[in-house]
Parts: sequence; structure tokens; C-alpha cells
Amino acid sequence: MTEATETKTVAGESQKDIKGKLVWFIWEMQKQNYSKDTITTYSRCIKNLMKRKANLADPESVKEALARWKCGESHKHNIAAAYTLFLKMQGHTWNPPMFHVNRKLPFIPTEKELDALIAGTGRKTSVFLQTLKETAMRSGECSRLKWENVDLQRRTIILNEAEKNGNPRIFSISSTLEAMLTRLKKKTEYIFSSPSKTARSAAFYNERKRIAHKLGNPRLLKIGLHTFRHWKATMLYHETRDIVLVKEFLGHKTLDVTLLYIQIEKALFRNETENFTVKATKEPEEIQALLEVGFEYVCKKDDLMYFRKRK
Repeated sequence: MTEATETKTVAGESQKDIKGKLVWFIWEMQKQNYSKDTITTYSRCIKNLMKRKANLADPESVKEALARWKCGESHKHNIAAAYTLFLKMQGHTWNPPMFHVNRKLPFIPTEKELDALIAGTGRKTSVFLQTLKETAMRSGECSRLKWENVDLQRRTIILNEAEKNGNPRIFSISSTLEAMLTRLKKKTEYIFSSPSKTARSAAFYNERKRIAHKLGNPRLLKIGLHTFRHWKATMLYHETRDIVLVKEFLGHKTLDVTLLYIQIEKALFRNETENFTVKATKEPEEIQALLEVGFEYVCKKDDLMYFRKRK
């Protein structure tokens, strides 16, 4: 079927019909078990197209609306993806525009800047941010955490509902986060009251603006919820130099995305002189003890095995 034929096939529908199909589209995504965040995002994309007078029954009209829309290529790509699914569920296709989405290197703040946001936000938001900082979860994953996922006695959090087909993970948490979680009231089964990240995001961005102004630090405005994940991954690689460990910690299926943090770490710490604590032994018990506390094997000389650990 040609594009012209496709356009003619669906162009006879009125906008009233399309609005009804928008409700149907949301219901179809729910039936096919799309995540709540995806449903919210895709339905918002379709609504925004309608607000910009795009005729959803005519792919050419949608292309024109996208061409006039003054937004980034990444945003346009997401809108086109939503419209593609919208058509697909009706048995139609289109030839979407080509968008050049370039991956940008993320902003990595200092730990002091992250801690300033954690300390300056309200109680629930501060616990949310501290959890992101220690676990590198995506904000949607963190929003869906239930109290049953937390073991305060063992100081662990289990993530079984990972986003983007990620692997499930278990995290050890600090005594600081344990105390913060203990002080929260258990009003619902969800730690942060709702499985939707929208409300938590809105609260964070409002408080971030206030804190940045109060501290006179505009860099804080560059910190998003996903920044905590980027920071943790970068610091974890810096501490361990183990990119596979970072991959598993983030729940990535492959190393392709994780490799980004090697580049970021090298750029951030290129001028840092590395200092190590060095130990030498030949006793099996001492070797085991060194490995258990994070020392790594370097070499063997004169019957002694040498180990080192970054200070």
C-alpha cells in the first residue's frame, strides 16, 4: 500500500472520531501491558499533536505539524513513535520523518551538590533522592518500590520491576538511608505513596529551583532525577574499574550503554593522582582476608603475592 493510499484510507475520519480513538488507544496500551509511564507519555504525545491542529487521520498533516514544532529531535522522535503505535493499532502504517537523535554526554555534578539537594528537599523527596543516589535506579523504578521490597534489618532493597527490560537487582543501603526510610509513615503499600513518577518529579523540580536560588548555585538546575543514576555509575566505575560490575549494578542487558561511563570517568578524573595501599603476603588466610576487603591481585615476586587497594 502506498503512502497516498494510506492517507486516503484514514483521512475520511473526523476529529471527533479520532478523539474517541485516543481513548481506545489508551485502553489498547493497557490491555497490552504497556507501563503506566509509557501510556502517559504516548497519550500526551497524541494529545499534543491534536493541540497543534494535526489531523491524526492524515499522516501528512502530522508530518507538517512536526516540521513546524520547535522542539528537539529527540522529542520529535518520541512523538513519531507514539503516532506510529497509534496507527499500528488501527492496522495502518506511515513513513515517519527521519530524526537525528544524537546521544549527549550527561552532566555529572559533585557529590556535595547532590547532597545539597537531598538535604534541602522535603522529607519524602529527600528519601527518594537518597535512594536514587545509592541505588542508581531510574525514577520510575524507584517510584514503584513497595515496602515489601525493603528489608531494613538486613539493609537491602530488591528491585524486581526493572524498566526497559533491565535485570532485577538487590542493593545494600547505608545506615543513613535505613534511618530515613524508618522515619517515613507507611500510608500505602508504596514507599513513595504512588507508583507514578509524575508527582515525585514535579515536587523535585520545584524544590530544586528554590534550593539553587537559595545557595546561589545554578549548576543545581542541571541536575535531573536521572542525573543521580549517571553520577552513581561514574563513581562506581572510578572506585572499582570494573565495567561489568557497573553493568550489573545498573541492570543493563549489554555493555554497549555502560561503556559510556568509562569515557566520563576518564574525563572527570584525568588529573587525579591515584594512591594505593599495597600489601604483600604468601599466607592463604591473609590472601583471603585481603580479597574480602577489596584488595586486588597485582603480581608475584620472590614468593610474595602483591595486592593493592585504591585509597
